[in-house]
Amino acid sequence: MTHSSDDALLPLEAVRPPVSAKDTRGAPVAAPERPVARVVVDSPLPHLDRPFDYLVPATLHESAEPGVRVRLRFAGKLVDGFLLERVGASDHEGKLTPLERVVSPERVLTPEIAGLARAVADRYAGTLTDVLRLAIPPRHAKAEAEPAPEPSEAAAAAAKEASPEPGPSVASAWDAYPAGRSFLKALRDGRAPRAVWSALPGARGWVTELAEAVLATLDGGRGAVVVVPDGKDVALADAAFARMLGPGRHVALTADLGPAERYRRWLKVLRGHVRAVVGTRTAMFAPVADLGLVAIWDDGDDLHAERLAPYPHAREVLGLRAHRAGAAMLIGGYARTAEATQLVATGWARPIVAARTTIRSLAPRVRPAGEDAELAKDQAARQARLPSIAWRALRHGLERGPVLVQVPRRGYLPALACRHCRTPARCVLPPTRRVAPPDAGSAMAGAIQLGGAGERAPDDRDQAGTRGRAAGWPQAPAGMTAEIHAVPPSGEGEPRCHGPLALRAGHTAPYCRWCGRVDAAWRCPSCGSPRLRAVVTGARRTAEELGRAFPSVPVRTSGRDGVLASVPDARALVVATPGAEPVAEGGYAAAVLLDGWALLGRADLRAGEEAVRRWMNAAALLRPAAELVVLGDAGLPAVQALIRWDPVGHAERELGDRAELGFPPAVRMATLTGAPAAVRQMLDEVRLPPEAQVLGPVPVDDSGQERAMIRIRRSGGAALAAALKGASGVRAARKTPDVVRVSVDPLDLI
Repeated sequence: MTHSSDDALLPLEAVRPPVSAKDTRGAPVAAPERPVARVVVDSPLPHLDRPFDYLVPATLHESAEPGVRVRLRFAGKLVDGFLLERVGASDHEGKLTPLERVVSPERVLTPEIAGLARAVADRYAGTLTDVLRLAIPPRHAKAEAEPAPEPSEAAAAAAKEASPEPGPSVASAWDAYPAGRSFLKALRDGRAPRAVWSALPGARGWVTELAEAVLATLDGGRGAVVVVPDGKDVALADAAFARMLGPGRHVALTADLGPAERYRRWLKVLRGHVRAVVGTRTAMFAPVADLGLVAIWDDGDDLHAERLAPYPHAREVLGLRAHRAGAAMLIGGYARTAEATQLVATGWARPIVAARTTIRSLAPRVRPAGEDAELAKDQAARQARLPSIAWRALRHGLERGPVLVQVPRRGYLPALACRHCRTPARCVLPPTRRVAPPDAGSAMAGAIQLGGAGERAPDDRDQAGTRGRAAGWPQAPAGMTAEIHAVPPSGEGEPRCHGPLALRAGHTAPYCRWCGRVDAAWRCPSCGSPRLRAVVTGARRTAEELGRAFPSVPVRTSGRDGVLASVPDARALVVATPGAEPVAEGGYAAAVLLDGWALLGRADLRAGEEAVRRWMNAAALLRPAAELVVLGDAGLPAVQALIRWDPVGHAERELGDRAELGFPPAVRMATLTGAPAAVRQMLDEVRLPPEAQVLGPVPVDDSGQERAMIRIRRSGGAALAAALKGASGVRAARKTPDVVRVSVDPLDLI
């Protein structure tokens, strides 16, 4: 048989018949090598938290690589997943289901992040899928298809030449710390030092030290991840990194970036185009190759705690990552947490602290408003919100530059009371809606079925309204279909809202913070007086009062409605809530910290630690030896720590007190929150370690939920998390309707 001349010129592969995707029986043809794919399926159910084996068809042999996104059939549905690895055989005795397709050839899940996610899930009694949702951003096809520019070697070389290795004649911000130079040298040499850094106060800030640590790590040939609390801090660090590292050598990752830009920057890190990342808590999972340093600033800020399951904390995740990758770790802040002190006490980390003479030269002069000498001169200061010592500090500070006023509460007047008898002012209007039997629907116009058309979306007022159930609100009997009705004005004996009243401005009527309605005709139910007084004063009201007291001085506010990043070195009053204090060029000339009782009097295990952290973060923005007035009792440990600028001593005392009382971080603790019957059932079924102690359950609030706490020594934390995860898996497999929230080492224990 002869061949045509055209066929004779073609290669052998071109004239072979195409490989069929299915065999003679219609089954998919397996890949010639490593035909089994181990896949993590996108399912939040804890009893399904394990890899599943799937068949790799021959058509996906080239694209189905470890780390890619895939689509597959699971329980009869087409779901997403990540391909963890490919192996030659499966332990499954039945027939393997083939993968449907590869979503993208981009290998978004690196082996290091996969192992870290598994460790985080195990530590927090969560699932791998939940952690991967936090670690890997959603895919943006257009951004993924864009060609990424190669890193500029010339720019990197120019940046390195512009920032040479610090020597005896080159100044460094770490020179103020005795151990600073050795820490930078260890980073350049490729070693893995672990340190808890107590930053010095002053207008120069903290970003320079972090930038130098990142530069030293990059010079050592490794990458770095830096996590800060919020977008304001990211902007400060981003500017410092660009100035010191050079252009194009780092990226900033924040939640306010659009999906395309966030994914585009994340891909730069994944593909190795940049090796330094700074961002908020989601950056803790940034896929930096050859990681050499993880750093976290202000680890006591509650913004570092993830709000989504399994609720990991950035400090703990970065600590796990440093341990697994053999990287250095730096925990920095003006104050120090008990958790960071625990790491120092166990020898896992070393402290980096400046000499006392250096601290005294830079720290502000702190004066508590409750000093006996001041009270003797000004007896009215015991009741005044701004005593004379605070007014003098404001007046003298304004002669030299901007002055900071920290107010712990936002809003105008967020809490009111009767002016005559001091009874808390609460809403006496009926609920906006309430549950009623279906037979009452014909007697009321405008009945709306639950979930029907016209029902407004639930909001904070709906959630707050459910608290009234414990106070005797009518509920639909079992088996009845609930309806929501507009409630007309009620008479005596009818349910009331009972929400707290507040004011939005000075010339407005009080409104309810639960139902949102205005109650202009409010009268005290105890004495009948219509007059109100402020129980708590917010930042807006404080700014208004200061504006009247200093009419020629501009007043600027920074808080929830708008956060200022910086203010000029000019005469001004800056009123800010904690965490929103802008940086002043050259530092503030003075500061006043109002309402110290509001921070110290909170029912929170971390009240004292949090007060010191917020006060020191504000005080660190002042010029050296500037005057700082704090409205608090001078005998309190938190106030004394601020006066002496001794965050280390306060943290060590806090850790000792918690160890004596059996609170974290001296022990590991988990909470179970949910319906009372569900919490008790889970406590009965869970197989806790023998040394575990169960506390509760007790009611959480008026919502009807209860919470139980389980305490165990630190060495038993892994066993406790495994037991709780197993119990959650059993409940999920039974399809138990009531959900019990499991949280390991939560911030809010009290």
